[in-house]
Amino acid sequence: MGQKTHPTGFRIGIIEPWVSTWFAKRKQYAENIAEDAKIRRFVKKKLYTAGVSRINIQRKAQSVNITVVTAKPGVVVGRGGQGIDDLRVQVQKLINNNNVSIDVVEVARIDVDAQLVAENIALQLEKRIAFRRAMKQAMQRTMRAGVQGIKVMVSGRLGGAEIARSEWAKEGRIPLQTLRADVQYGFAEADTVMGKIGVKVWVFKSDLMPGEKADQNIKTKKATQDKQNTRFQPRKKRPENASETVEA
Repeated sequence: MGQKTHPTGFRIGIIEPWVSTWFAKRKQYAENIAEDAKIRRFVKKKLYTAGVSRINIQRKAQSVNITVVTAKPGVVVGRGGQGIDDLRVQVQKLINNNNVSIDVVEVARIDVDAQLVAENIALQLEKRIAFRRAMKQAMQRTMRAGVQGIKVMVSGRLGGAEIARSEWAKEGRIPLQTLRADVQYGFAEADTVMGKIGVKVWVFKSDLMPGEKADQNIKTKKATQDKQNTRFQPRKKRPENASETVEA
């Protein structure tokens, strides 16, 4: 009988990077893993409405750097940076560490991110939209964004049925056993009146060449700053004696 594996864990270290980057001795290893899980649960619950795709954690000595990849960075940062300051203070109290820094990165294409697609479908199910309609609309938006395939599966008491079941739909192709295939996986749960409905999404972006890494789907800060500098750069005034200079 064929067994299934997690698409992201299957590709970590090959085309996918680690979401936690640090080194620890044997005694501290389990503590750091538990602390990372606690941070992710807290930040995800706190910023669920901001559309958090993933949370990367880096540790250097005693400092902890948290990178929040979100679809709505303005909701996380808040007015004048007040939101991100409050979040940093709360995380410091949570893990009892004052050396915590939080960075916010924006998702480049929302319809391509599997986690955000799954949360969007779950949100529609909570609003009592028909599950087949929610799945079909999400798949159409993702395919229009330029991916090669998407698969969506919902499980639970679909349509208020007495017996739970699973239904899935697919467009394009989803190579689950090809390591060089850039397949992103997302999972979300919808809390409905009839119970929880699980939503799983697989998004196949493209095949990678040897040595290439998976697309992280984020906007770089440097590119944003350059764009702003170009947009607000004042136009140079034409010198009064320009014609004279040309003639000379």
